[in-house]
Amino acid sequence: MSLSEFYNTHNGFKTRIVLNIRDSKRTVVGAAASALYLIKKREVVAIIGPGNSMQAPFLINLGNQSQVPIISFSASSPVLDSLRSPYFIRATHDDSSQVHAISAIIASFRWREVVPIYVDNEFGEGILPYLVDAFQEINVRIRYRSPISVHSSDDQVKKELYKLMTMPTRVFIVHMLPDLGLRLFSIAKEIGMMTKGYVWIVTNGIADLMSLMGQSSLENMHGVLGVKTYFSRSKELMYLETRWLKRFGGEELNNFECWAYDAATALAMSIEEISNVHMSFNKTKTNTSREDIGTDLDDLGVALSGPKILQALTTVSFKGVAGRFQLKNGKLEAKTFKIVNIEESGERTVGFWKSKVGLVKSLRVNQTGIKISHSSHRLRPIIWPGDTIFVPKGWEFPTNAKKLRIAVPKKDGFKHFVEVTKDANTNAPMITGLSIDVFDTAMRQMPYAVPYEYIPFETPDGKARGSYDEMVYHVFLGEFDGAVGDTTILANRSAYVDFALPYSETGIVVVVPVKDEREKGKWVFLKPLTKELWFLTAASFLYIGIMVWIFEYQENGDFRGQGIIDKISNVFYFSFSTLFFAHMRPSESIFTRVLVVVWCFVLLILTQSYTATLTSMLTVQELRPTVRHMDDLRKSGVNIGYQTGSFTFERLKQMGYKESRLKTYDTPQEMHELFLKTSSNGGIDAAFDEVAYVKLFMAKYCSKYSIIEPTFKADGFGFAFPLGSPLVPDISRQILNITEGETMKAIEKKWLLGEKYCLDSTTSDSPIRLDHHSFEALFTIVFVVSMLLLLAMLVSRRYRKRKRGEINAPPSPSRDDNMRAPTSPPNDDQVHEPPGPALNEADAPDAQDQLLNDEVNVGDRNEVDIIVEVDPTLVHRRNLITSKTIPTRRAVPFSRIKSS
Repeated sequence: MSLSEFYNTHNGFKTRIVLNIRDSKRTVVGAAASALYLIKKREVVAIIGPGNSMQAPFLINLGNQSQVPIISFSASSPVLDSLRSPYFIRATHDDSSQVHAISAIIASFRWREVVPIYVDNEFGEGILPYLVDAFQEINVRIRYRSPISVHSSDDQVKKELYKLMTMPTRVFIVHMLPDLGLRLFSIAKEIGMMTKGYVWIVTNGIADLMSLMGQSSLENMHGVLGVKTYFSRSKELMYLETRWLKRFGGEELNNFECWAYDAATALAMSIEEISNVHMSFNKTKTNTSREDIGTDLDDLGVALSGPKILQALTTVSFKGVAGRFQLKNGKLEAKTFKIVNIEESGERTVGFWKSKVGLVKSLRVNQTGIKISHSSHRLRPIIWPGDTIFVPKGWEFPTNAKKLRIAVPKKDGFKHFVEVTKDANTNAPMITGLSIDVFDTAMRQMPYAVPYEYIPFETPDGKARGSYDEMVYHVFLGEFDGAVGDTTILANRSAYVDFALPYSETGIVVVVPVKDEREKGKWVFLKPLTKELWFLTAASFLYIGIMVWIFEYQENGDFRGQGIIDKISNVFYFSFSTLFFAHMRPSESIFTRVLVVVWCFVLLILTQSYTATLTSMLTVQELRPTVRHMDDLRKSGVNIGYQTGSFTFERLKQMGYKESRLKTYDTPQEMHELFLKTSSNGGIDAAFDEVAYVKLFMAKYCSKYSIIEPTFKADGFGFAFPLGSPLVPDISRQILNITEGETMKAIEKKWLLGEKYCLDSTTSDSPIRLDHHSFEALFTIVFVVSMLLLLAMLVSRRYRKRKRGEINAPPSPSRDDNMRAPTSPPNDDQVHEPPGPALNEADAPDAQDQLLNDEVNVGDRNEVDIIVEVDPTLVHRRNLITSKTIPTRRAVPFSRIKSS
């Protein structure tokens, strides 16, 4: 059909392909014999075949030796790439191209373990290495590989499936051809493996040939997911389907037939391209002796056109019925797969997988004709085995499975977390403790039943079998199925096991003794404030005194009349005495009053804070650690304690502490006794342990010890399981539910002695003192207010000077010449009378009394001449400060002189 259609539409081509058909009988030997016959007897220049991957290896080697291209549309096994023959053309998709689609499905549902079931031949084994690599990328474990031979009987298949039922994994990847696959699913349904909780995913080896299956086969595969090769609905494909239906009736066109159609077209185009090349064989005859009978391969010829045909095939490109035909590394590339859900009525598309995109619900075509994704990276609702829409969790404990062997540590101290004892009657081990209660609670809350039993990690005589690291390593070796106890999550341990989320507080701290350092001594009154704050306060007093001096000097005449010593003493007495009392005599300047109000507010806060801090220092007991920082321990060379068998021993050595200075303890009581001895008597001065243990220790000895800086990183206690265990995520979720609720508080209250913990067991490196940072805002306010007042005073002074200047300006000439000054300066002791009526003696005392009772705006000088207008014809002059008659300088109206 391909060649007929091609040459009908390409009448001008000079070449025509003549088909020589040989039936391989679906066997490897038949395929080899047919290929040898075609090359030797028919001298074909190319072979389209073989029919499957098992027949391909011999044909590939034969084609490589004779330089005859082998073009296969159905040999999809990746193993064939290992032959590295340039004359093998894969006009189909490699099976390895679908493994990323399968891994995307596994990752989207968060399944952690899978079991591949594959046919035991080249076709089935070829995909396994690629599956392993793809699953490793998403951290999925292949628990078991189940190969099934095509020659296996139903009983043998049933036995293998029963074996799988005893395993916890419930996700199966099936890679085989339909003939064996139909038998597999029929038996799986018979024994109950197509029920709720199971997951079956088939590769395109079965999914691409669903059209060959009958109704009964679909019923057996109800709920199966399939990865199917996707071809876009092009006009070329629809035209071929129409011709196919006319010729073969109801049989559906499958993918392999589409690839065969395109392979014949590609070969026809390549032959036309090298039409000028001579199509012949170069035959070489081998001389054989009578003893050497020889074989059919001895005189195998070489096709002279082979290299040219191969080159033309690698460059040909066209739009075929299966999409764009363009070889890359000798094969077609797969960029899209369709995800189908098999139901009794047939298959249903639930999504697609696109390279560089991943899983999408659907595809659409934009205006440029390019398929793009327009939905989230998920699939449509799926009907799972058992006719349920609930996603299976991917694993279950089988009903006949053995109990999990959970190791628990045997220890002598800190038994509140885990304790191993013997029953007095049965001598059976009894496991109790906080860690055990947390694990039991988590297992009871699991959505499925998990049988388990505790196995003490001890020797036959009841001693500890080893350290925590050794117990974890035995979980890795498979002796135990998990480890429960106060096992710290560490990086080196996570290389051997998987930990669930921690259930305890995290971190490692240093515990040291404390001592009462209540402030004592004759200089204790200086301790509440830091040196910086004392200096700042003293400077502020000086600053306030200077500002008061400036303000009072401008406004207070009495102040200006004092000596320099009196001025300084009065100003600073005024500034410092505001600490204790308010002055009865108000200041003369309004600016001084405003500044003093603000300063008194600052002093009120400062004195109250000082009083409170000093009281606390003299009366409250202050417990301070004997060591301030862990670096001080290294410098002083004191002994440090650690718990027996703890990883903190290695951590201390890594930090540079000498092993001879490290002492062990088993219980909180032993830890306390070592502290009492101190380093000088073989004891310790500090202990290095995890927060959970320190929390238990501090519950008993809270007032005697303290925690110092720094706190070191640790991930807390966790339960250990083998690498890849599916229990880990489920138990982690239950631990979150326990720790976030009230359950954890109840468990801690039960086991941690029921005592209250220290509210604040960590002390600071220095006593609490008031520093200048606490009062920066207050002192800033004082400074800003004083600067604003100073600015206001300068503006006011400038304004008054300008007003006086206007008053002191010389008068303009007038009709009254009596007010002009005399031409010669008069004597200060004389009174010059202007022309006019004389002043009566009786009037003079009244004028002088009035003058002395009037306030004068003094200005900037110590002496001011005042001219009082008694009547229009007489002027009196009097110096207010010296009480001496002085010459007239200027005259002002009496109304401008203020009352004094």
